[in-house]
This record gives sequence, C-alpha cells and structure tokens, in this order.
Amino acid sequence: MKLKGNILTSRGWFLGEIAFGQAIESIRGKSDAKPRYIVPGFIDVHVHGGGGGDAMDGASGLSAMTRFHAAHGTTALLATTITNPWDQVLEALAAIGRFTSSGGSRVLGAHLEGPFINPDRLGAQPPFTVLPTLERVQAILELGVVKVVTIAPELDGALEAISLLLEAGVRVSLGHTAAHAEIVNEVFALAAKLGKSSLICGTHLYNAMGGLEGRNPGVVGALLGNPNSYAEIILDGHHVHNSAFRAAFFAKPDKLMLMTDAIRAAGQPDGEYDLGGQSVRLSGGAVRLPNGALAGSVLTMLGAIKNAVAAGLALEVAFKLASLHPAQYLGLSGYGKLTVGATADLVVLSDALEVEAVFVGGTQVV
Repeated sequence: MKLKGNILTSRGWFLGEIAFGQAIESIRGKSDAKPRYIVPGFIDVHVHGGGGGDAMDGASGLSAMTRFHAAHGTTALLATTITNPWDQVLEALAAIGRFTSSGGSRVLGAHLEGPFINPDRLGAQPPFTVLPTLERVQAILELGVVKVVTIAPELDGALEAISLLLEAGVRVSLGHTAAHAEIVNEVFALAAKLGKSSLICGTHLYNAMGGLEGRNPGVVGALLGNPNSYAEIILDGHHVHNSAFRAAFFAKPDKLMLMTDAIRAAGQPDGEYDLGGQSVRLSGGAVRLPNGALAGSVLTMLGAIKNAVAAGLALEVAFKLASLHPAQYLGLSGYGKLTVGATADLVVLSDALEVEAVFVGGTQVV
C-alpha cells in the first residue's frame, strides 16, 4: 500500500509518499502529494467503552468499542475496567485477555481502574473498593493481561502491591486518591530503587485526586514536579480547564498523554446509559451521575487532539500526546511513530482533520 500526503515523521512534517505492508517500508518525497495528513495511529491508555459497548461486557462490548474508536483514529487501546465486585472484575479481565480484535482498534491489554482506590475519592466509580492484598495482586498478574493498574497509594498494603506490580513490569497509575505528596514521593522513591521510574503515571490528572496548593501540593503537585512520571489527561472541555492543561503540558512536555475515559455512551445520542451498574445521563456532551458528578466522557482521541490545538498546542505536538507519548509509556518501540520498520498503524486525515482512512497493522479498518 502507498499513500501520499503530509507525513508526520520524527523530524516533523514531510510532504511525500509512505509505503507499507504490516510495517512501514519507506517514506519518500513526492511533489504531487495530496493536501492531507498522514499520522501515527492514536493510542488510548484509558477507555471504558464507546459505540454502545463497554469493556465490562465481554467480547460483544469490546467489539463495539474497538470499532467505534477505530473510526475516530484510535488504532490501539487499553480496555479499562471499572470498580465492581471482585469476581466480576476478574471475569472482565479474563474476557479482555481472550479478545481478538477484528475490524477495529487493537487491544493491547487491560487498564485496571479500581477496585484498589480510596472509597472517599470514588468519582463515578461504584462503591465496591477492596484493598490491594498480595492474593489479589497475584490473581491479576496470573491473568497476564493487565498492563496498567490505577491505585490509591495511601491504602493499606498499597506500597507492597506497587512493588509487586512494578517488578512484574505492570505500570502503576496513581488515582482516585486522597494521598499527600509525601506518600506519592515514597512511590517515586520505590520505583527509582527498582529502576522502574518511567512506569509511574497519574490517572486522569486533576480529577479525583484533589488540588494543588503551595503548602499542600498533593498528588497533582507531586506528579507535576517529578520528571520521570507520566500523566493522563481528559481534554473534553468539561474535566480540565485549558489553563490547567497548559500547565500540565509545560510541566511534562514529553510525558503528558491525551486519553478519553470514554464510556459506552460515546457516539450515542443524549439519554440514559449504564456505567458499572449505575445510571448516568448524557446531555450537552457531558455524562453525569444523578448527583451531577462527571462520569467518564464521550470523547474520542481525535476530539482530544483538536481540543489540544484549540488550547494552544501545535498540531504536530498534539499528535505526539496521542501517539508517541502513550507508546513510550507502554514501552512499545514499534508504535506511535511513522518510521521505517515501525508497525503500520496510521491515520489519514483531511486538511480539515476529518478521518479519511485508518490502518491497523497495514490493514484498512476505516
């Protein structure tokens, strides 16, 4: 397959032709290239659902959500669970491990968001929290599908659990937490001791983790002040102010990641939907619980990129937050960039940033 356009390479935009099979074979200059963008496929490290499907539904839900997000440029994702009774969480993780993508985004594994979270920082998570005991951590490690675990580091046994996860190569994302900065710094110190500093992240930065004050920096301040940790951010116009987004970007220009936190209502009309057994309502682009609290989003990765540009980022930089940074965070050397030998996950966009085609491993899915 060969495509012509404005290609985003490691050196910036390159007007030319890209040739690929399952991997990228060549990138050459062409004077007759079309006025469109060819960019690396987007990688969503935190997405619950979309297109009517949810990661907790099993194969049918995973199929619906991967097809929906592929149509908006996401070529790879971490199917993200929600806090439910422990046996149901394990069942959902096992189903994610068995799932084989077909015609949609590839599923890289699972992001376990809950139940190892603070019951006082649930956000939109159902109230089925449990402590991260040795037995529970071993149970999820044995499944071999979990790539990221969201955890509140102040919980009893959390530091021991974090150590086990890091030693197993699982990323640890701090979230749904009431921790002080000192506890977060203990996590950083532990990760450094293990040589795993780049495996620490912040789950949907700013949300469900308190604020930042000069004498009380909290989780936000600790994350922004650490040069090695990554951070996710929901840039949907509801969760985070543009000024807060820019502050996070300037603190972490190479480690900030756009993600969606999308739920099954993404791509659906306004109305009532289910989120982890809870009723939520989609209206005006925001999803809320009956008490008015935000409950995930209906964002797409392409939508997040457009919002990042509107917030002041250059287009090529916004794409990196959706592709290169997530790939680096997950340790995926052959993803998130257009270079010879890299996996041919790519998106073709019009000059108005509308999806024209999406390829996953060289196969067109949109």
